[in-house]
Amino acid sequence: MDLRNPDLLRDKAYINGKWVNALDGKSFQVKNPYDNSIIGNVPDMSAGDTKLAITAAEKAQKTWSSYTSGERASILKRWHELLLLHVKDLAFILTAEQGKPIQEAIGEIRYGAAFVEWFAEEARRIYGDVIPSHSKDKRLITLKQPIGVVAAITPWNFPNAMITRKIAPALAAGCTVVIKPAEDTPLSALAIGVLAEQAGFPQGTINIITTNDPAPVGNELTANPIVRKLSFTGSTKVGKLLMSQCGNTVKKVSLELGGNAPFIVFKDADIDAAVSGAIAAKFRNTGQTCVCANRFYVQEDIYTAFSEKMTEAIKQQKIGSGFLETTQIGPLINDAAVNKVERLVNDALLKGAATKIGGSRMDLGSGNFYAPTVLTNLTPEMTINHEEIFGPVAPIFSFKTEEEAVALANNTNYGLAAYFYGRDYAMIWRVAEALEYGMVGINTGRLSTPLAPFGGIKESGIGREGSKYGIDEYLEIKYLCFGGIE
Repeated sequence: MDLRNPDLLRDKAYINGKWVNALDGKSFQVKNPYDNSIIGNVPDMSAGDTKLAITAAEKAQKTWSSYTSGERASILKRWHELLLLHVKDLAFILTAEQGKPIQEAIGEIRYGAAFVEWFAEEARRIYGDVIPSHSKDKRLITLKQPIGVVAAITPWNFPNAMITRKIAPALAAGCTVVIKPAEDTPLSALAIGVLAEQAGFPQGTINIITTNDPAPVGNELTANPIVRKLSFTGSTKVGKLLMSQCGNTVKKVSLELGGNAPFIVFKDADIDAAVSGAIAAKFRNTGQTCVCANRFYVQEDIYTAFSEKMTEAIKQQKIGSGFLETTQIGPLINDAAVNKVERLVNDALLKGAATKIGGSRMDLGSGNFYAPTVLTNLTPEMTINHEEIFGPVAPIFSFKTEEEAVALANNTNYGLAAYFYGRDYAMIWRVAEALEYGMVGINTGRLSTPLAPFGGIKESGIGREGSKYGIDEYLEIKYLCFGGIE
């Protein structure tokens, strides 16, 4: 791999400040989803390796939490500077193992670095309170203290930003971390670990466990009582399992799980703006984001016009290798992902849906490509209405009234993100308040920023990441009652 700084590409995991192989010497291959070429090999670690990382984090936590907030902030800021200094190399590694277009990869590195910068600043703002007392001889105080060792399990679709979004607030709060990156994309985690080491984090503060068999590692992270907090981004199914496993030691959990995001277009909307927002909300990372628009609901008055313009916009999208500057849509992560998209589309077609564009696999690269697709004539019983697609497919349903649109949008167990376009501000307020989602984009298809809380309700998760609220997930409130004050 042609990098300006080849040292960023590592073939070892990171435990207690050392780059190490698995205890049993096992390793696994990391492949490029575009052509299935082998990028490298990394350690295939086990529960035993994970115990070592947890022990190292426990020892380091005593030291790291004793640093002043300013000292922690300075190291985080240095890490932020290094991430930006190496943005192109980090993006190259990300595209190689994940497949997303290089410009999107650069955007992710900058987005991930922004969380480090934000929480470096928030480290200085962990305030307690003096509470007006209930008694003349008592004084009441609250402190916020780091929760302890944090386990972070991150997904393959944002292998850089999902790590920084979790561990930057943990580190700012005075916690130490054990990271388990997704088996498809471990190289990005190791690369930012190199830069964290250079930034000056004490040994054991950050530990990175790579594995191709996540169950034993996950079991150790959830069962080990030293770990006091688990942060996970991934499927609802796995999130429920991890939450259950954490119950035995009553760990604090943050879960950012699956979504089924509606994208509503009302008849008074600016259709061109709505189409532009739809492309951004649907096809970023080839439809492989948890906040991707999953179901499009368009008011019947403009249904045909919107569908036609959406189809024309998709025709302009460039498909291919993520390393080409012109590419806008890359491969899906693996063959299983393509099979899922294919199953959902075929089910809809068998039940009467129509294809305006796409609707099949593409014979390109490794075969992990599915053609950008628009489906019309959809009905509620189709499976694609209920499952997260995680691919470049836009199913467009029609609706008649505002009430119907809200009811259709809320008819899901998920509640992560929702989007809608319209101009009537009274209606905008009503719909925004009625939608059962943790995040709502209004006349925009992009809503993620380090400044705002990211997270869902219902079966889309627990807790928030980013913003001033994000650091609270890694803190415990301690109440002090001083008596005998006369």
